[in-house]
Amino acid sequence: MKIKSIYISSLEAGTGNLSVSIGLMRLFKQNFHKVAFFRPVIQTVTDNDINFMLEHFGLKQKKKDSFGFLVEDVQNMLATNKSHELYEKLIEKVKFLEQNYDFVLIQGLSKEALSSTIDFDINLTFAKHFNSPFISILNAKDKTNDKIYEEMQLEAKSISKEGCSHFATIVNKIQNKNYQQLKSLVPKCSYLTFFIPLVEELEKLTMLDIKSNLNCELFFGNTKNLNQKISDIKIASMTLENYLKWVEKENLIIVSGDRSDIILGSLNAIHSQNMPHISGLILTGGLKPDASIMKLLEGFKDIGICLLSVDTDTYQTSLDMQNIKPQLTHKSYTKIALILGTFSKYIDDNLLTKAFNLTTSDIMTPIMFEFNLFQRAKKDKKHIVLNESNDDRILRACEILLYQDVVDITLIGNSGDILHKANILGIDLTKANIIDPLTSPLTDKFANEFYNLRKSKGILLENAQDIMLTNSTYFATMMVYLNYADGLVSGAVGTTADTVRPALQIIKTKSNIDIVSSVFFMCFDTKVLVYGDCAINPSPKAKELSQIAISSAHTAKQFGIEPKVAMLSYSTGVSGIGEDVELVADATAQAKKLDKSIIVEGPIQYDTAIDKQTALKKSPNSKLQGDASVLIFPDLNTGNNTYKAVQKSSGAVAIGPVLQGLNKPINDLSRGCKVVDIVNTVAITAIQAGLVIKD
Repeated sequence: MKIKSIYISSLEAGTGNLSVSIGLMRLFKQNFHKVAFFRPVIQTVTDNDINFMLEHFGLKQKKKDSFGFLVEDVQNMLATNKSHELYEKLIEKVKFLEQNYDFVLIQGLSKEALSSTIDFDINLTFAKHFNSPFISILNAKDKTNDKIYEEMQLEAKSISKEGCSHFATIVNKIQNKNYQQLKSLVPKCSYLTFFIPLVEELEKLTMLDIKSNLNCELFFGNTKNLNQKISDIKIASMTLENYLKWVEKENLIIVSGDRSDIILGSLNAIHSQNMPHISGLILTGGLKPDASIMKLLEGFKDIGICLLSVDTDTYQTSLDMQNIKPQLTHKSYTKIALILGTFSKYIDDNLLTKAFNLTTSDIMTPIMFEFNLFQRAKKDKKHIVLNESNDDRILRACEILLYQDVVDITLIGNSGDILHKANILGIDLTKANIIDPLTSPLTDKFANEFYNLRKSKGILLENAQDIMLTNSTYFATMMVYLNYADGLVSGAVGTTADTVRPALQIIKTKSNIDIVSSVFFMCFDTKVLVYGDCAINPSPKAKELSQIAISSAHTAKQFGIEPKVAMLSYSTGVSGIGEDVELVADATAQAKKLDKSIIVEGPIQYDTAIDKQTALKKSPNSKLQGDASVLIFPDLNTGNNTYKAVQKSSGAVAIGPVLQGLNKPINDLSRGCKVVDIVNTVAITAIQAGLVIKD
């Protein structure tokens, strides 16, 4: 029988239910178009876990359909012998979701919500009534392996006794020293078992946790810095010189709001590479610096931390902080990346997919496409170089890629400067390789090689040396050319020409291609289309346009999209005349000769290319039949404006530009790119690198 839902729950608090839900939801979103999230019982209608899942995964369900009852309602129903009514209404809600969605992830009652009236067994009762297989999550933190194994056995008996289908047990937060021994201690069971080690970074509070729980005012700093992690909380009551000796990395400093010396000293220390980087300050007593100090503070640009203010005094504030627990929100970008990377590393997706009897859908959503990019990149891990290490977005993307173990990364620049900036941003780049052309022994080798490549063009050795020392894009391109890296991603700061020029001079185009071009993967709600060329060539001639078409078709095929190429024009077939139409017709004829295995049609209008009903009317004999997957625009003006218009008006996710035609993968970013764009482009570059090696 095909599983339509799964129920996960834990006996203890702090087990990591939401983390497991995140990992499972990504798996389900990879395989299904429509997935729902449901919690039978919640404490408040502002349930954090529901808000997270709806926001982060963009689940298309009404919030009222994401939960059953509030805790107090359940208590009243159980106390007045209305349990039958409770179960009946919950079953009705779950069945509604199962009928309207491809899969339902159900997350049970947390330990904090249990009471004398409601105990853990109610989760098993719910799962049994829903006919949902049960995943038990155990908290291994601070426990011996014998204790953990004993709990696994007891919980397995409880699940079996209740008559539930025991799908899996996930043992979470295992002390690293116990990990291997525990795995060997547990015998093979009738249910799946997974073991996840403790990830200390996930246990840390963030400034956002403090702000949310203490109802603080953010009176100075940027909200993006609320993700700063906190390793320890300290009270500053000493003189500035002693405070600076005592403060440590990732400290949250509690200080009276009138201690301007500590406040200013802390902000100055942040910009010193000789001082540890604190996570933030919380000013107590409802006191804030006076106007002259505030004017001075406003002169600090992007200081990297937040200053919070509370009305309580220092003593009470420190007491209040003792009860705060780390909480995930859809803006906890670093922790989300770490969760997904950890889940992917320790939970076998293939095993789960087989056990769930999941079948791959013909539908391709943006999340499916992006997830597949990551999976392919991970299977054949490559080394990607990023030269624009002075850009915050690049560094944030690096942390995500490294946490999820997608690629190995080299950053170009001064190690001290990069790591200092990472500290200010509150991100971890310890796994990144850093090369400084000013001190690297590779610089002379690259300069000599570049000189040999370009001396026929009049370049001198001195010029080549200067370029390698001062132009990070050329240095990074030489890394790819000489196999010190598998691919390069650039363009977040520089222009497209800055990225492409070194590639053309050093990497060069493939033997059968005369032109470098680009495509965008346009990820719509249920499918992915390929648009080309929307970024490189202003006015391609017929021969160039034909090569763009075939390159785009091959790129589509490389990424699992069956290429059906539409050569776009304002005319379909012979409905229009003119030079522009003739150019597309000529390019179509040449493209068909370049690769006879690919369906190529043109001239054709956009609506005829992608809409079956329009195709039946305008071009009934078309092989595309309104199902084109690769759309080739006649010029850059049309292509660039169309992809942006479609992206903004339809909400499609545009991934690219992805360059094609080079001997090795070099990809360009838009200067307006977001962190997710960089992450996706790096994954694509890694996949292209694997294909180059296979070729």
